[in-house]
Amino acid sequence: MGLALAAMVLATAGCGAVATDDGRAAAGAATICTHGTYRWSGVRHWQEVTALADPVTFPKGTQHYESTLKPVDDTVYRVAVSHVPKGVPAARVITALGDRLNVDDPLADPSEVVRPETSQFFSDTGDLEGPYYSWGWISLVEADFTYACGYTAPVRGHVRTWETVGSGFLPCSEPSGEDAGRTAALRLCPAGSPAAEPV
Repeated sequence: MGLALAAMVLATAGCGAVATDDGRAAAGAATICTHGTYRWSGVRHWQEVTALADPVTFPKGTQHYESTLKPVDDTVYRVAVSHVPKGVPAARVITALGDRLNVDDPLADPSEVVRPETSQFFSDTGDLEGPYYSWGWISLVEADFTYACGYTAPVRGHVRTWETVGSGFLPCSEPSGEDAGRTAALRLCPAGSPAAEPV
C-alpha cells in the first residue's frame, strides 16, 4: 500500500494536480502544469508605420537635418496573450515564442506599451542632397500555440507582440529593405523616385 501511494504522488507532482487511483483528476483539484511543451503555428511577421516626418528636399551642401516624427494615428500597441495556461505567466509564453523564433532580443512582454509620441525627434549629420524620407516603425509578430502538459487537456491560445521599434532616414534615391520604409517612401518621396517604386 505504501509503495502504491508513493508512486501516485510522484505521478502527480509535476503537474500540480491531485489524481485518483484510476488516473482521473479529483473533483475540484487544480489542474496546473507549469513545465509543458508548446507547438506553434500560424506565425506571422509584419511591420507598421507609426510616424512620419514632413517631406524634405535638401539643397547641395546641407550638413545637418533635424525633424519631428509625427504619429500617423492614435494606435496604442499592447501585448496580448489569450488563453494563458494555468500556472504559466503570460510573459513565459512570450519567452517560449521568442525561443521558437530564435530572436536576438527578447520580444515585448505584457508590461510594455507603445503609444503615439508627439515629441519624437530625428536628426542626421552628413552630406545631404535631394529628397529624403524619414519614418518610425514597429515590427509585430503573432502566432497560435498549443500548450501540452502532463494529464491536463491541451490549451490553445494566441500571442501578439512585437520584436523591435525604431526609425529610419534615407534618400529617395535609395529604396528601403523594410516594408515600413517602402510604405513611408510612397507617401513622402516624389513620384518616380527609386524608393517609391512598387516592389
